[in-house]
Amino acid sequence: MLSPKRTKFRKQHRGRMRGVASKGNTIAFGQFALQAQDCGWVTARQIEASRRAMTRYIKRGGQIWIRIFPDKPVTMRPAETRMGSGKGNPEFWVAVVKPGRILFEMGGDDITEEIAKEAMRLAQYKLPVKTKFISIDKNLENSSQENTKNSKKSQEEVKQ
Repeated sequence: MLSPKRTKFRKQHRGRMRGVASKGNTIAFGQFALQAQDCGWVTARQIEASRRAMTRYIKRGGQIWIRIFPDKPVTMRPAETRMGSGKGNPEFWVAVVKPGRILFEMGGDDITEEIAKEAMRLAQYKLPVKTKFISIDKNLENSSQENTKNSKKSQEEVKQ
């Protein structure tokens, strides 16, 4: 399971989850992604369960990128202890997820949209946040490539 190798401090405040994700909210590696719709804590166990579900469905073809990392320790006190005597010990690790954050990405030559959609559906059952399936539009890719070609041609014309 995922957890940091070392941290500066053993224990953290719980914090609050306000606003939308400003980082990690666009597809960077694959063609298909699972995007969070609301906020919450995703534990390392939930991330691993989702990863296993996706990997099993695609039969180890293609590639999966995990875009979140559990770096926040959650502490717990032993059962039936009285108030006081300090904060509990770190028990597990969570990733703080805000709306718009990309959780997983998938790509590869042998991964179709139907396969990716079904794999992501199996993964989202394992997660505590509401998610949606998104994909890079092929038309957008082609138009962006054409735009770069056109700009290169215009730069060459200016040089001549």
